[in-house]
Amino acid sequence: MASLDLAFVRASFPAVSESRFVYADNAGGSQCLGSVVSRISDYLLHTNVQLGADYSVSVASTSRVNDGIEAARELLNAASVDEVAFGSSSTMLAENLARALDGDILDDEEIIITGEHEANGGPWKKIAARRNLTLNYWHARPGFYNANNPYSVSLQIDDVLPLISPKTRIVTFTACSNILGTIVPVKEAVRAIRKRAAELGVRKLEVCVDCVAYAPHRRIDVQDWDVDYCFFSVYKVYGPHIAVLYARAASLQDSVSSLSHHFLDVKTKSYKLQPGGPGYELVYACTGVTAYLKSLSVTHTIEATFELIKEHEQGLIARLLMFLRSDWCTRRGVRIVGDHSIGPARVPTISFVVIGDRAIRSQDIVKAFDQQGDIGIRYGHFYAYTLIDHLEPKIDVSDAVVRISLVHYNTVEDVERIISVLSAQLMA
Repeated sequence: MASLDLAFVRASFPAVSESRFVYADNAGGSQCLGSVVSRISDYLLHTNVQLGADYSVSVASTSRVNDGIEAARELLNAASVDEVAFGSSSTMLAENLARALDGDILDDEEIIITGEHEANGGPWKKIAARRNLTLNYWHARPGFYNANNPYSVSLQIDDVLPLISPKTRIVTFTACSNILGTIVPVKEAVRAIRKRAAELGVRKLEVCVDCVAYAPHRRIDVQDWDVDYCFFSVYKVYGPHIAVLYARAASLQDSVSSLSHHFLDVKTKSYKLQPGGPGYELVYACTGVTAYLKSLSVTHTIEATFELIKEHEQGLIARLLMFLRSDWCTRRGVRIVGDHSIGPARVPTISFVVIGDRAIRSQDIVKAFDQQGDIGIRYGHFYAYTLIDHLEPKIDVSDAVVRISLVHYNTVEDVERIISVLSAQLMA
């Protein structure tokens, strides 16, 4: 069976190959490919001019940016580059989308959101408050994986269906939680949501999916999923600090108002969600991400590469989860927040708390790693404030959880070093 060439993988990331530092906060932002940085530099040094002119440097610059848009289209598997918009962050793009949809939402309609990252919740909360719309929460179900651990929560499709009413307009959820590490079966969820909406005679229902925590680990396929909107941050997928938004052509035509200049003919183009041009050098640099991903598999396809990534990451998940859910850790008060099982339905973003008579604050656990000096992990709510606040028994939202977030350039040796520091902290 083919496997990742870890030597090649790690050599592709200067920060990883040139240091023993263990980067284990990847859900906050991955390390950047050397080839991506080279593209940024080369663009700025040699083709840093305005697009669309007929002189040679502008022609080259325009071609490079178009290549970057095509790279983003390929990462999403969108049908057309006209369905792809860019922005500085996923949070900004979600805000733009909500603003552009405001005029197509009726006064008595309803919106369903999850308690995950606020990027995919906040914009809809603001519309609901401003327009006095009904906002319904698709909450994670407690104790789903382990009845003895109320923090083993999970989003379940059966829990969103009763929230749908004849007035539901938007359903927005995460493909993968940046806290729980659990993958939501997007295609199945969308199919069930649309079926229920059709049964109820909903006027218009559209689905928006947050793929920020999903994109580094699995293949996005907006066409197969049948979603209307989808976004992710390229800087969490080994690329530049830029984000991408997919908007289905039909939605661009019929649902979305333009945020762009009034004289531009963008009725069916994603540019209507992009008020002004993005950083051209960053768009071009997205080509480095697709080129790298294709280089990792013998078939040179993104689909094959993500299968290799998944296989490698399962080894990381298995070693860390076996430790965290061991009898010793359980007796010590360690409780995994989310899915404790080892399998393809989760990614190596693993959160936990230490409770009981010898409870340890999450920030104190992380402090021990900071003092170690060569491993980076984090504590907190990671902008999934509502999810953390909804956990029972209650935990301090300001302290929240310890999160260890790995990706395919991490190794089993990295995991062993993390476990060593954590073991010492738990035994202290």
